[in-house]
Amino acid sequence: MVAELTGVGPGHKDILPARPSGEANSDVTYSCSRPIFSDSVEELARSYGIPVHLTERVDHDTIDLVKRAEPDVIVVNSWYTWMPPELYNLPPHGTLNLHDSLLPKGTGFSPVIWSLISGESQIGLTVHRMDESLDTGDVLVQHSLPIGPNDTGTQLVERGIDLIPGVLKEALSALESGNPQWRPQDKATRTYFHKRSERDSLIDWTWPAGDLERLVRALSDPYPAAFTHYRGERIEILEAKVSEIRYGGTPGRVVVQEGGGAVVSGPAAYRGGNLGLVITRVRSADGTEHSGDKFFRRGGYLTSQP
Repeated sequence: MVAELTGVGPGHKDILPARPSGEANSDVTYSCSRPIFSDSVEELARSYGIPVHLTERVDHDTIDLVKRAEPDVIVVNSWYTWMPPELYNLPPHGTLNLHDSLLPKGTGFSPVIWSLISGESQIGLTVHRMDESLDTGDVLVQHSLPIGPNDTGTQLVERGIDLIPGVLKEALSALESGNPQWRPQDKATRTYFHKRSERDSLIDWTWPAGDLERLVRALSDPYPAAFTHYRGERIEILEAKVSEIRYGGTPGRVVVQEGGGAVVSGPAAYRGGNLGLVITRVRSADGTEHSGDKFFRRGGYLTSQP
């Protein structure tokens, strides 16, 4: 039997049908957390006749439920709260966590978004054994996906979701074989990214234009968009590209060039050696979307404060 613990997160449409046919009565524990993609894990599970236990944290009732189910393995996906050893060590095969990065790189939160922002060339999905630390257990299965030059954060998350059925089936088959090949993580190469907040979407115009362009792509709908302030108003940057020519002056200065609002960007911008960020589509505070060339026709500065 497989017990699955999951939060409100992407991927649940494909996880449940991927179960072995003999596991129709598996217990599913669902953690209530803030959704990014809004489909209900609970409704999907119930449609397959799978019992569901709703909880916001691991409590005695949750542990007792799992004990009575006597699972061979627990599978965790989009689980963002602490899990005690009493629970993750309970099954004979322990607990498998599905983490959407190529561990040991990208431990922590929102790894796909951070990978795109930081300029990684690929993302991935890792199945590893849960232990006492966050995303540090031995790896069982790992698959990668390339990051394309125009990919958005949402597109990459959805492609990662598509990996889940095959990766989970591969991991469960490895356990069933009786000879799973566990690979310890090299902790010397581990990177960690913190949970994202509103502050992380505020544009810093001293970043190079290429980094800013990736930030805009990473924060695609339904994620909170990259934002800045223009003439006292908060605006969201929806689409942008790196300029063809170089712009000098003060970071944040915007002029209409190259089919949009070209913004002076990067370190030591006064030297005139940096490419700029050309903003082609923005959303104003009232929710209206505008083309960059028309919105920035008066010029001015983009700032961190109103």
